[in-house]
Amino acid sequence: ARMRPHALADDFGAAPRAMLELFLHATRAGLLTLRWNVLCPHCRGAKQSVASLDALSRETVCDTCDIRFDATFDQHVELTFQPSPAVRETWTAEFCVAGPEMTPHVAAQQLLAPGEERVIALSLPPGAYRLRALEAPLSRAVVVEEGGAGAADAPLFPDESWPQGPLRLAPAPAALALRLVNGAAREHLFIIERTAWVEHAVTAAEATSMQTFRDLFSSEAIRPGQEISVGRMAILFTDLRGSTRMYRQIGDAPAFSLVMTHFDVLRRAVAMADGAIVKTIGDAVMGVFQRPLNAITCMLRAQAELAAPAGGAAPLTLKAGIHAGPCIAVTLNDRLDYFGSTVNLAARLEGLSSGGDLIISDAVRRDPEVAAAIDSPGGEIRAEPFGAGLKGFDDERFDLWRVTLREAT
Repeated sequence: ARMRPHALADDFGAAPRAMLELFLHATRAGLLTLRWNVLCPHCRGAKQSVASLDALSRETVCDTCDIRFDATFDQHVELTFQPSPAVRETWTAEFCVAGPEMTPHVAAQQLLAPGEERVIALSLPPGAYRLRALEAPLSRAVVVEEGGAGAADAPLFPDESWPQGPLRLAPAPAALALRLVNGAAREHLFIIERTAWVEHAVTAAEATSMQTFRDLFSSEAIRPGQEISVGRMAILFTDLRGSTRMYRQIGDAPAFSLVMTHFDVLRRAVAMADGAIVKTIGDAVMGVFQRPLNAITCMLRAQAELAAPAGGAAPLTLKAGIHAGPCIAVTLNDRLDYFGSTVNLAARLEGLSSGGDLIISDAVRRDPEVAAAIDSPGGEIRAEPFGAGLKGFDDERFDLWRVTLREAT
């Protein structure tokens, strides 16, 4: 009734992305149906469960946790699957609001009266956790790792806040003694929960940035007039250099054929890098990726393939720019699209590319994966810094980077 492709990929020893694509094709073939679930940031219970994105409401209420929150694609909206009714009937129900089946991320919980102290025994596998009180405004990170403490204190202060810094605890099979202290003036439910649920969640941000999803479910879009935060995405813009001159020199039909071939190259490169093409604008392309490094490597490869095509075809020079940051998802022309300052800045970067290179923002350069790839002595990517102003951003000057393949220099 609630099939999670990434979790099943772990069970079967399969690649998570391949498993997700299998589920998407099975849904298209009528074997499965998909569900979009809006999860409470605290209890992780599904507070909305709908069959299409246009049925999602941005604002959601969790009566159990007594909170109101805005659904965001990368944190709160999860895509799950279930068998189609034509295959077999499925039935879902909540047998217990706070039962283990409804809250599998909760490792332990204890209700403490005002001023009460209690020592609980825990045996947790290594990983990342979070300690919180149900109605307290803050939480505390918990890291279970080798070398962690076998006993620790977790006092909730009278102002209902937690001490600074993470709790570092010893993993199972060591018996951990955790002393909980409710220093507040009212009772609190202490909760220790796993935070690695995202590893097995197919978020809406991941699904909608997949070329396979966009190809198979092009009608999936949010309600017209509604905006939903996507979180951090890498936004790519490309354009062919000298395309207008190419049309004049070789004629409309041959030039159009080359442009279509270039779209095929980009679509294939973007899909292989776990990204998606959002739209084409003349000879230009807008794409989205969850990982900035994927956007960089696939564009450099595509530029190299277009510059030296097989079969003696005419070479093409591709300009590209990439920026990463928060954006919003909207519906435009019946398709899911992205807007915001991140998108606007990424669109400006492409114009600074000379072709055969790509321009990235400092936000992309500081991404840990990108930094490791560029700073690696034996890596294939090199980046040269420069500064520039961008149209539409007043007099602000941006730190930018020109990225190329090392073997091309």
